[in-house]
Parts: sequence; C-alpha cells; structure tokens
Amino acid sequence: MFHLILIFTIAIGAGLGASGKYSVNTEQSTTGGNMSLLEGTSGGGGSLLDGTAESAMDAVKDDWQPEDQTPTGKFTTATEVKPILSMTKPNWVAVRDYDGKDLLYFTNLLAWRCGLHQISYGVNGAAEQPLEFEECHLETGQPNALTMETLMPFLTFDAGSIESLSVTVIYDDGTTDTATYQRSDILMP
Repeated sequence: MFHLILIFTIAIGAGLGASGKYSVNTEQSTTGGNMSLLEGTSGGGGSLLDGTAESAMDAVKDDWQPEDQTPTGKFTTATEVKPILSMTKPNWVAVRDYDGKDLLYFTNLLAWRCGLHQISYGVNGAAEQPLEFEECHLETGQPNALTMETLMPFLTFDAGSIESLSVTVIYDDGTTDTATYQRSDILMP
C-alpha cells in the first residue's frame, strides 16, 4: 500500500514547491519549432545500448515514422501529452534515498508514455540509454495506467550515487525535448 501511495504522490506532483532549477534543451529545426526525427537524421542510425549512437535521435530506427496525431481524448498522442509534459518538466523525474539505495523515479513521464516514442536518461554525465517501459493499454479506458506487473516506474542505484541526470523524450510525432537536473532539484524527502 505504501508503494502505491508513493507512486500516486509522485505522479500528482513530486517536488511541488521545489525551485524548479533544471536546464532545458528542445532541439529546433531550421523551419522553426521542434526538430523532427525525420529532419537531418543519418542513414546509419545507431544504438544507445551499444554506444554507436551519439544521441537519442541517432538511436531511432530509420523505419520508424511519427504516429497519427489525431487527438483521441485518451492522451495517447504527442499532441495531447506534450503540453502536460512541458508544464511538468521540473517533475519528470525524482530521486529518493530509500533503504540504502537511490531510487530514480520516472513516474510522471510514464503516466503520459502513450504519446511518447522513447525516453532516454544519462546519470552523472554518462551517455543516455533508453528506458524500458510498459506498453500502453489501448484497449482500455485508461491506456496510460501503470499495471507494474513486469516493470516498476523506478530504477535502483547505489546510495548517493546520482548527482546529476539528463533526460531526453522523443514524442510519437518525432519531436524531442530534453532536460538536465541536479540531485538537489529532484531529491524527494
């Protein structure tokens, strides 16, 4: 029960009242607006997992295409979730020192994952790697619900080891958004 309450607390607004000190980088295209993954991507691609990609954008497969952006009313498109995630960027992630470990929570992002193609993260300046997350439940009334049957909304690290974090979100319309956080800005009580 405690974990369920904790997860809801994080999803609703972890870090409310925090200073919101984080840096943001949204990639811009030459035509203005957010950069599409289809603009200027190399033919080679690459993988964040094996280190051959220089950025999250390079890791996207050439055959991936942005999804239809017709609003569904269920928050399953970038058109629907991007405004929410833009407003909640200071709360995309949270760190909790718990039971001798650092728990890195992605609950806010995962609560809107149906409008995302990929989430990548890098700890302490390391190269970003993709976050594995639960599929959307499109056949239900709550497609973004987290069942937590196979994947939890957090990763575990050694206590005190997370000093900084970078996060890149690739929306399902092909645009990207990034943020960088310091531990003190995302540390939960």
